[in-house]
Amino acid sequence: MNRIPTSPPAIAPLPEEGPRPLWSVMIPVYNCAHFLHDALQSVLMQGIPEQDMQIEVIDDASTDADVEEIVKRIGKGRIKYYRQPENVGSLRNFETCINRAKGELVHLLHGDDRIRKGYYKKINQLFKQNPGVGAAFCRFSYMDEKGEIDYVQPFEMKQDGVLSNWLIRIAERQRIQYVSIVVRREVYEKLGSFFGITYGEDWEMWVRIAKHYSVAYTPEVLADYRKHDNSISGQKFMNGQYLMDIAHAMQQIQEHLPEVQRKAVMERSRAAFAHYGISVANGIWHATHDKQNVQEHIKHTLVLHHGGIRLYLKILKVYLKMITNRV
Repeated sequence: MNRIPTSPPAIAPLPEEGPRPLWSVMIPVYNCAHFLHDALQSVLMQGIPEQDMQIEVIDDASTDADVEEIVKRIGKGRIKYYRQPENVGSLRNFETCINRAKGELVHLLHGDDRIRKGYYKKINQLFKQNPGVGAAFCRFSYMDEKGEIDYVQPFEMKQDGVLSNWLIRIAERQRIQYVSIVVRREVYEKLGSFFGITYGEDWEMWVRIAKHYSVAYTPEVLADYRKHDNSISGQKFMNGQYLMDIAHAMQQIQEHLPEVQRKAVMERSRAAFAHYGISVANGIWHATHDKQNVQEHIKHTLVLHHGGIRLYLKILKVYLKMITNRV
């Protein structure tokens, strides 16, 4: 079995007979034991009974700690634990999470993220008030390794409701983190799981969902996404490799768009991520003074997009800092 599937893995429908919980909180983990306590406690503090919410940790054969012991100690039987027989990679672990989910609504809560009090109550309201939506998400924050808030994602709109023109908006730029979004299990059953790349695979999925379903949103900040160097995204950020995955995701996303809008969306998307890439390169220089990583970052950015005087001016400023050894 390929660690990185080349097409969306199938999600098997559940038998219709028998009771099902409303929620499945599926927690994929791999070598993030240092943060797992926060993630598990953030779910337990919501106080939702077991008949209404499945909570399960799916461990991709972690080597940093005894994850099962942590789950038993914190969950006291409330949280189930499953360990992959061997390390299968993030995409296959997500696939396992969804296939093991028994609830109607599936939340993939990564083991290094956390939610805030009232998250499930608000998301449930969104689904109830907008019964035709395939997914619902909240505004979220970015936090550092210590759990301190760095900044908050901008508004998508300033009131609860269904997002308008959402397919084009989400196709232009990634606007969602896993921690913030809940998807109906039947949506995954119809559309399949994550595939193709290990950075940006979620962006493609959110676009795939937007093509087929409307999506609800609340501007309340109810979820926290953790940025740290040991995550998949953190590792790929250092040398700009994530931009290669982003370029691949953009090509996948084109297939979900009306043909007449593909070119314009691609141009806006490439430009946005190129400017973002140079901002990241600048941040890497400030943090590490690693010229090789910064130069690799700029190279990948120019492959993604090589137009516009503003972009070249930003690149020039970064090179001047490196030449003069300034921050």
